[in-house]
Amino acid sequence: MRVFNNWLLQFVCVLAGLIVFSPVRTLVAHEVEAPKPAVNEFYYRVKWGYFDEFLTLFKKNHYPILAHLKEEGVILDMYAAFPASHLPEDKRWDMRFTVVLADQKHTYEYFYGPELVEELYPDQETFKREEQRRFALLDEHMDIPIKMDKLSDWKTSVE
Repeated sequence: MRVFNNWLLQFVCVLAGLIVFSPVRTLVAHEVEAPKPAVNEFYYRVKWGYFDEFLTLFKKNHYPILAHLKEEGVILDMYAAFPASHLPEDKRWDMRFTVVLADQKHTYEYFYGPELVEELYPDQETFKREEQRRFALLDEHMDIPIKMDKLSDWKTSVE
C-alpha cells in the first residue's frame, strides 16, 4: 500500500507540473477578460475673448459628469492642458482635455446617458441652455481616440 501511495503522489506531482509549465496551458479568466484602458483627447478652440466663459460652463456642466464617471470607475484619470504660448490661428487650440477610460469599449460609444445628466442636473432647461451656449462659444471641437503604444515592445538597438 505504501508503494502505491508513493507512486500516486509522484504521478500527481508530475501531472501538476505538466499542467503548470505546459506552453499550451489555459489562460485564467483575468488574463483573457482584463479590459485595456483607452485614451481620448478632446480639443477645444474657443472664440477670441470667450475662453473664461467657456471654461466656467465646462467646469459647471461637463466636468461633474466626468468626475462622477471617474468615481464609478468608467474613467481612470483625466487631465486638462493649456498651451503655454500662442499658436498660429489655423493650428490654435485653447484646451485639451484627456480622458483615460477603464475599457476600450467606451472609446467609440457614448459612455453616459441622459439618466446621469438628469440626476446631476434636475433643472434640465438651464442645463441645456448653458450647454448650448458652451458649444456656441467654440470655433472648433475635436474628439480624438488615441492609440497608445507599449514602449517596452520597441527595440532599443539597431540590428
